Amino acid sequence: MKPELQKYFPMIRTRAEVLEEIQSHPKLSGVFQNWKQKQQEEFLDFVTGAKGVKVLYDSFFKEIMNPETVPERLEHFLSLVLKEEVRIKCVLPTDNSRIADESSLLIMDILIELEDGSLANLEAQKVGYKFPGQRGACYLADLLLRQYKRVRTEKGDAFSYEDIKKVYTLILYEKSSAEFHRFPDDYIHHVSPVSDTGIKLEWAQESILIPLDIFRLNLQNKGISSELDAWLTFLSVDEPKIIERLIQKYPQFKPMYQQIYYICRNTEKVMELYSEELKILDRNTVQLMIDEMQEELIRKDQQLELLSQQNDQQLLEIARLKKMLTGNCE
Repeated sequence: MKPELQKYFPMIRTRAEVLEEIQSHPKLSGVFQNWKQKQQEEFLDFVTGAKGVKVLYDSFFKEIMNPETVPERLEHFLSLVLKEEVRIKCVLPTDNSRIADESSLLIMDILIELEDGSLANLEAQKVGYKFPGQRGACYLADLLLRQYKRVRTEKGDAFSYEDIKKVYTLILYEKSSAEFHRFPDDYIHHVSPVSDTGIKLEWAQESILIPLDIFRLNLQNKGISSELDAWLTFLSVDEPKIIERLIQKYPQFKPMYQQIYYICRNTEKVMELYSEELKILDRNTVQLMIDEMQEELIRKDQQLELLSQQNDQQLLEIARLKKMLTGNCE
């Protein structure tokens, strides 16, 4: 039985064809055998169209949404999210902008400069970081400082704070933290400072937070109701029936899927991309386990400290009662 998506993308190969090619090349066969069975099945599912590719993962995202080769795709998506026309000037390295080594839980991370000088960081998290507000504020401050230093150097004595443009962080969560689940009907949160008096100030920081797990729940109930919904579907859904509905309603996504399935015909290349994603996910899983263990140790230390304090209070109470008893006996 042919996969549902093959009628739209005839370049998709069958499972037997893919396995035959892998088994006929010792290098590819060795890589495939080193994967866990679940990983093997996931790979075969997306190269044969049984399921869609996880577009949001770094390697695949940068193939399909590369702002250096196809900037119009990312520009269109960002324009819908930011609700204003966006043009990309260049891609910037992200390494120097990280406050610390925060590879944990990230599955995609890209930093771009827009034509007006604004900086926009787009990242995806496998599991949402705890304390998303505090983390977001710190990272926005880091981006703002990066821009300030560059502009101050370029302008010299002519520098004015008017030269500072906005910095944005746009975060997509595969699995969002508890804060977002208190708003089950909302999956796009624009966060920026607002005055309690109504005074209008040009504030240079804004975050857009998108919990994709909540979006997918809404998608089941409401369907694809806007072009932005269509983009979020493309980035986060791997179910063939929904992909079919997407390209029927929004045919502009069909060329992107075609590019994906042409990449999937290059077995060696797509296996390299997938292997890289597995390394990232393995590293993130280990880091997540370390983070959870550290939190558990902190929690136990706090519990021990509380017990110690309670014990001290009990000792003091015993001493007080003994003193009262001694005084009464006298």
